Amino acid sequence: MTYEEFWKPLTAVYEAGEAKAIARMVMEVRFGLSMTDIICGKTGDEDEMLTLRQRLLTGEPVQYVLGQADFGGRTFHVEPGVLIPRPETYELCQWSLPPTPSKWKGHILDIGTGSGCIACTLAAEIPNAEVTAWDISDEALRIAAENAKRTNVHVSFEKVDILNPPLLYREGLGVGLDIIVSNPPYICNKERAEMERNVLEHEPELALFVPDDNPLLFYRAIARFAQQALLPDGCLYFEINPIYVNDMKQMLCDEGFKHTEVRNDQYNKQRFTKSWR
Repeated sequence: MTYEEFWKPLTAVYEAGEAKAIARMVMEVRFGLSMTDIICGKTGDEDEMLTLRQRLLTGEPVQYVLGQADFGGRTFHVEPGVLIPRPETYELCQWSLPPTPSKWKGHILDIGTGSGCIACTLAAEIPNAEVTAWDISDEALRIAAENAKRTNVHVSFEKVDILNPPLLYREGLGVGLDIIVSNPPYICNKERAEMERNVLEHEPELALFVPDDNPLLFYRAIARFAQQALLPDGCLYFEINPIYVNDMKQMLCDEGFKHTEVRNDQYNKQRFTKSWR
């Protein structure tokens, strides 16, 4: 099967430019072929290419098909049990870095770690930090632990439900965190109609959606925990839904954070907050 024979049917699902980019990614990652190889007519195994193309035609994201996603210059293993890491989330990681990462020592907690992309990235870029990551999903914790090995970092993974944390964590005893960072579920059910099919049908709902009548469900729980767990000069970083930015600022103030800074992402959307007392 040629490159053209692979990408052209994908236009039933994707625009031509995206179909070509997906085909190139498959050729490079799965079959080790460069664009020069493709131009010269080299190709992969016919049966495997047919199988991969069929999966892509169902709308399955190419990252799941290939089992990997790039994030901040590192490659993470992904499966349908975790969200595919987005480039905006790497911006959150970059914002949460201390001024001199190589010399900084402190304790970081990533809440709702998913693939572990935030926790592993921070552990790699702040080598002396103690990094802990929580998730409620056993599958996510398994994948995140695999990614810690893949990126050669140490992260302590724990199964914790932030909506119902153990008493020790509810009271913030013995935690003493310098940084809490989280990209929790923040998409309301009413936004489903505007979402891409490949996200709705393939990425885990547990990691995406919150009730329409309680869009800040996870943020409020995390903010309350952070009030008890952060050290006096500690900071809380969130990736947020831009449509609720004003509600976020008010909620954080109500929960005791006197200072909140909002930062735009690369698409100029109000995507992140940094809060401190």
